[in-house]
Amino acid sequence: MSTTTTPTQSTLEDLRLPVQARLAAAWTSFMFLYIYVDYLALYKPGVVDDILNGVVHEFDTGPTFVALALTLMAVPILMILLSVTLPARANRTANLVVAALYVPVTIFNAAGEPWSYAYFYGFSIALELVLLGFVLRSAWAWPRRR
Repeated sequence: MSTTTTPTQSTLEDLRLPVQARLAAAWTSFMFLYIYVDYLALYKPGVVDDILNGVVHEFDTGPTFVALALTLMAVPILMILLSVTLPARANRTANLVVAALYVPVTIFNAAGEPWSYAYFYGFSIALELVLLGFVLRSAWAWPRRR
């Protein structure tokens, strides 16, 4: 009599994602977080009224403000595409430079916010910094060809 044994625990296959895919995933996560923080900030009392009066964080919402805001959003958005299309050397450099530049930008985003929202901004900035750290670590440790 033969008995077939079935494993009680199956081993899951752990495929290694290419660095480019990990970077694109990190930038995508960063953008979702970036956008949702801005969206959820609209629920703070007075924010929509200020926007309707042409003011965001004490800045006039003129052409300069919207151009800068678009640039701040466009760069990480483009990094999603660039992370999967640039050649390795340019890709690594672009990710290191852009992520390093976005660390102070991310920290600056909390400037002028009231302490009553410290958890909201502190948590969101911490998450953004973790994602930027992941980008920096992934790009820095890019595997080399032997």
